[in-house]
Amino acid sequence: MPRPFASTVDLTAEQRDTLNALVRARSTPQAMVLRCRIVLSASQPEQPTNQQVADALDCNRHTVGQWRERYVAHGLTGLQDAPRSGRPRR
Repeated sequence: MPRPFASTVDLTAEQRDTLNALVRARSTPQAMVLRCRIVLSASQPEQPTNQQVADALDCNRHTVGQWRERYVAHGLTGLQDAPRSGRPRR
């Protein structure tokens, strides 16, 4: 069941600078760049909905909701890939 309201994302100046640096860095994986952009867009003063952020970044609203909630719960470490099950690659 969908949540009625998305969590509010409040960023300090330091957190905003860190996310912007990750977006600008050429060595940052593109999946992480999208996640950082989602969080930065969600933290705007007008508090956009997941659908508004998804439309602006051309992705799904469920994707926006997932990464917004993970950032609120775990911070920057929540944006990293979770460990996968199975045998590690060689």
